[in-house]
Amino acid sequence: MAAISGLIRVMEKAARKAGGKLRRDFGEVEHLQVSRKGPSDFVSKADQQAERTIWDELRAARPDWGFVLEEGGTIEGDPTKPRWIVDPLDGTSNFLHGIPHFAVSIAAQEPKPDGSGWGEVVAGVIYQPITDETFWAEKSRGSWLHDGRLRVSGRRQLSEALVATGTPFLGHGDFSEWTRVFAAIGPQVAGIRRYGSAALDLAWVAAGRFDGFWESGLSSWDSAAGCLLVREAGGFVTDFRGRSLPICDAQLLAGNDQLHSKLHKLLAGALKD
Repeated sequence: MAAISGLIRVMEKAARKAGGKLRRDFGEVEHLQVSRKGPSDFVSKADQQAERTIWDELRAARPDWGFVLEEGGTIEGDPTKPRWIVDPLDGTSNFLHGIPHFAVSIAAQEPKPDGSGWGEVVAGVIYQPITDETFWAEKSRGSWLHDGRLRVSGRRQLSEALVATGTPFLGHGDFSEWTRVFAAIGPQVAGIRRYGSAALDLAWVAAGRFDGFWESGLSSWDSAAGCLLVREAGGFVTDFRGRSLPICDAQLLAGNDQLHSKLHKLLAGALKD
């Protein structure tokens, strides 16, 4: 087992503190499902409170670091220091509907040495409050679930692959693009799943539970930690053109070396003009 660094301990503490509150709030959401008003306002407050909890914890530990927050936007810190990328509740729709599949995602991203922008993600934590699972990774130190090392799936054949995706929905995503990709990949694989949390989808690719994943139209807070988890577990993450960006969000394709290549070929063919 790898020794857990101080950085990961800070991130896990923040994720678990926010996750504990989300777990308690989730119990309330289930009761609110039958109310006339519905749980939407309650969930919005739970999301904001979780983000504030994470902010307080991380700010106390690294006061000069900046933030990219789903709710709070970008908060500048010392430009020579890393910044946090935070999604306090990935899988909000699941949470809203009483579905126990959501996560807290926190990543640390370093500035480029030349000061021209932001570079590599060096640490990531994805915490699932309902199952009490902490997925974490550090640059060059591997991916882990608690104290167990993670490796991407060893499957090589598309016919054996279980692939996850995120589907477009009201006001989000390109239905035409997704339909073309689905039509190309669907008939070739053992199954496709849409569970509604990109952070957990990527953590599950790192853990070998899913063999691949694709989605477009994500934000950095959805995928920053997950991209690192997959890579440190021996997998590949690129955009739809095959570029390995520090954070793939506008377009994302993940899998082991063999399946990533095969999925990319199908995807590229589907989107070819």
